[in-house]
Amino acid sequence: MSILAQTDAAAGFSIIWIIIMLVVLYFMMIRPQQKETKRKNAMLSELAVGDTVLTTSGFYGMVIDITEDTVIMEFGNNKNCRIPMQKAAIALVEKPEDATEKENK
Repeated sequence: MSILAQTDAAAGFSIIWIIIMLVVLYFMMIRPQQKETKRKNAMLSELAVGDTVLTTSGFYGMVIDITEDTVIMEFGNNKNCRIPMQKAAIALVEKPEDATEKENK
């Protein structure tokens, strides 16, 4: 019976370690990804015409028109380069108010 009791104790110890590893996995990988997704969704929901954005490909442009899942952006100084893009391709949004605050400081 002592051998059986030892194997039960070892199995219980193994289950505890598996649970600890799953908790660590959640807090190190899953939770930060969920927070980043919420932050990006909030950023895209606050997107407005006239905002300056950085795309995932590294281009800076200004939002001209917004539809449900696409955005028409204007690139360059000559105002002739207008390209429709998906909202998911936007990496960073800078509001015009933020730009004026930076200039005043």
